[in-house]
Amino acid sequence: MTMPNRVLAQVGQTALVLFFVSVASFVFLKLAPGDPVSLMLGSDYNKDSYDRLFTELGLDRPWTAQYAAWLGNFVTGDWGRSFVSNEDIFRLAVMQALPVTLCLAAYAMVLALLVGIPAGVLSALKRDTWMDLCATGVAVFGNAFPSFYLGIVLIWVFGVGLGWFPTLGFVAPWENPLEGLWYLTLPAITLAAWYIGLIARVTRASLLDVLGHSYILAARARGEGATRVVWVHAMRNVLMPLTTTLGLQLGGMLRGAVMTEVVFALPGLGMMITAATLNREYTVVQAGVMLSGLLFVLVNLLVDQLYTWLDPRLRRLA
Repeated sequence: MTMPNRVLAQVGQTALVLFFVSVASFVFLKLAPGDPVSLMLGSDYNKDSYDRLFTELGLDRPWTAQYAAWLGNFVTGDWGRSFVSNEDIFRLAVMQALPVTLCLAAYAMVLALLVGIPAGVLSALKRDTWMDLCATGVAVFGNAFPSFYLGIVLIWVFGVGLGWFPTLGFVAPWENPLEGLWYLTLPAITLAAWYIGLIARVTRASLLDVLGHSYILAARARGEGATRVVWVHAMRNVLMPLTTTLGLQLGGMLRGAVMTEVVFALPGLGMMITAATLNREYTVVQAGVMLSGLLFVLVNLLVDQLYTWLDPRLRRLA
């Protein structure tokens, strides 16, 4: 397949996935219990007020008509306004919430890679030693701890007990980098813990397999240093399965960010979707779900491009 055709195919697949995500989220929101009109009017209202607002919001129309109207407005950039905060939903989701989630996810992924890869390499090189046992224990610990519980423990120990980190709140890293990263450290550790264990296990298993290959033995026979053999020759082939695993699991990071943002009161997409769900703000939830779906699809497209860069055989086929 030529490059233009492959790009068109990927764009078509992306549009199709987002369409199904929008339909599914729209239907599930409609089936969810609760009434946004009652929440907007409060506890004291009459039937005429209810019926008038119900019609103004377009909730009296068939679901297909409501979805078509929402989709047309969404594609043209008119995402509506939040009836709780009266803010423009596009600004609320894209300009305010999305950067927070992206900063948290990026910080967590950097921490996971910086800890997980060395732990996996150390575990493979020191196989069946106490170092291997410690690295494996860290991996299992990271996978076993639920993120919401780990977040509460970190707040209690390092925020309340030791006072090293703030327990709640957010400072934008693009405005104050040092203070922003300081506020994001505990949430990033909470979100990264599971991925540290995953990366360590995948790196260990892949490296143990690669170290037995003939080209590694040839590199050692040429007298190349152990560091070069591991980090240049061996890790080049470890990156392929590691990239595949991370690409498949990054959607889980977005799910984990929802709970992490709620625990640490971070104003990201997760917190926005949670608050909007409780308030039955269907348009806000729909915008958050669509952005999350778009992020997931874009990450998978990026992983596909990384394959081509990492494997010369794929570059020749492109």
